[in-house]
Amino acid sequence: MKKLTVIIIVLAILNPHSHAEAAQKRSAKAKYQFRKEHICPGPAGTRYGKCEGYVIDHIVPLCAGGADNPANMQWQTVTEAKAKDRLERKQCAALRKARNGH
Repeated sequence: MKKLTVIIIVLAILNPHSHAEAAQKRSAKAKYQFRKEHICPGPAGTRYGKCEGYVIDHIVPLCAGGADNPANMQWQTVTEAKAKDRLERKQCAALRKARNGH
């Protein structure tokens, strides 16, 4: 997790976009392309439809300058995603605060 934290901070410093701007960049097309290229690791093992127990995650969060494309996406269990999301929310909030000079 420390390595992920460092990556997020470095990318966020290099990319001055806000979380709100990053959130707007989410692309259904990118998600579709990822699903097309990566079979669901869950029991269904499909490329389309629900992937029980898994979500598509941005490896480098959008708020930290991560790209919204398949190269920055991975399958992640729901449990792992919740833990990573909690950490990223804190880190991204701190980055926004730092960018705004607070």
